[in-house]
Amino acid sequence: MTTHTEPRDTSAVGRNPHPRSFIGTAMRVLSTVTGSEFAEKYKIREPINRIAYQGTKTGFQTLGAANRAFKAAQGGSGQAKRLTSAPKDYFNLTPDDEQQMIAETVKEFATEILRPAAHDADAAAAAPEDLVKRSAELGITMINVPEEFDGAASERGVVTNALVAEAMAYGDMGLALPLLAPSGVATTLTNFGTDEQQRTYLPDYAGENVPQSAVVIAEPRPLFDAFALSTKATRVPSGFRLNGVKSFVPAAGSSELFIVGAQLDGKPALFLVESDTKGLIVEADPGMGVRAAGMGRLLLQDVAVPATAIVGGEGDAATAAFRDVVRLSRLGWSALAAGTARAVLDYVIPYVNEREAFGEPISNRQAVAFMVATMATEVDSIRLVTLRGAARAEQGLSFAREAALARKLTIDKGLQIGLDGVQLLGGHGFTKEHPVERWYRDLRGAGIGEGIVVL
Repeated sequence: MTTHTEPRDTSAVGRNPHPRSFIGTAMRVLSTVTGSEFAEKYKIREPINRIAYQGTKTGFQTLGAANRAFKAAQGGSGQAKRLTSAPKDYFNLTPDDEQQMIAETVKEFATEILRPAAHDADAAAAAPEDLVKRSAELGITMINVPEEFDGAASERGVVTNALVAEAMAYGDMGLALPLLAPSGVATTLTNFGTDEQQRTYLPDYAGENVPQSAVVIAEPRPLFDAFALSTKATRVPSGFRLNGVKSFVPAAGSSELFIVGAQLDGKPALFLVESDTKGLIVEADPGMGVRAAGMGRLLLQDVAVPATAIVGGEGDAATAAFRDVVRLSRLGWSALAAGTARAVLDYVIPYVNEREAFGEPISNRQAVAFMVATMATEVDSIRLVTLRGAARAEQGLSFAREAALARKLTIDKGLQIGLDGVQLLGGHGFTKEHPVERWYRDLRGAGIGEGIVVL
């Protein structure tokens, strides 16, 4: 039994105006990782050397969380920068050369570096510190920052972001989350932030020391509805005061900036909250899946933020920004599910072809063959609906229907793919000797995730 050919993907992202700076950063970062104890521990020195060569095709940028003071920008035109949409009259599943190189490089990075570290990170419920500090970010954040802020984006790249999320999750969803979360913040500020917010924060996302950060929507309560938040924002003379509890925050303890969803005047909105703000408390909150992300909770106790902290301005603009961020994040989680589901399928196929029972490979049994074929079909269903939604968002068209369908498929079919993967491995599927049980748990998390991965 062999794998089928993947459908190819869609839409171009803005061209990178600084390829040499990407390449130089890549070589410096990968040289550092190659010489580290981390590379020796996980036996990834040779894979890194290969990626150092392949990575120069697109370039990297260093990711690392560090304490910093965000200085409010002065002056400016008062007009926020927005990336342009690229309308097309067809749905093209062929990525351009740049998208193909980005996706291939990210997938190799995820397979060769993230996957070997995933088992121990899952057990520790935290990403290895060396990995978070030293791994290159493959241009993930910079491609979502406008050129005016030293980024590489001249138009929206929602499809490219979906391809990147899928490729990262192919290595490990849990480790992918803290690496993708800052890109979600950059995307949110680029698409919906005010001029002042962009000038204050975006330059840091185009530099070599990207702040660990996340868009935080989820709350720890049953039947959670992203559009009916329990976290409240109330008006005070100095701005707003936030109270509530947020959950599902990757690398919460080391993050420097959060974009927090809260209810204001009966409508949801997003607020910028720096991690050193008084009244903000971070707690560890490991769960069943995506444990490697180092999930935590935010306790907001009379957290005061200025009037300029609301993303997109007040009124209908803030509500529209929140709505689109939620929908883009749901497409993001579906892209993660597609990557992890593909990893399950690619792991299962050689297993059932090599595993023998009664003198023949178990893949010769119709029950096994049909189950694998169904898994392959459902992987494509998640992937194609997600990419269609991403393509429509990139073109400035309505993508609400596609986001809802992708979410539904992720909840139903994503989890089923993980379950079938465990089932096909028999007793091996229940052990941690094989990664399928971890991928099954991660796929469960993809069905409930909100925020974080904003395309």
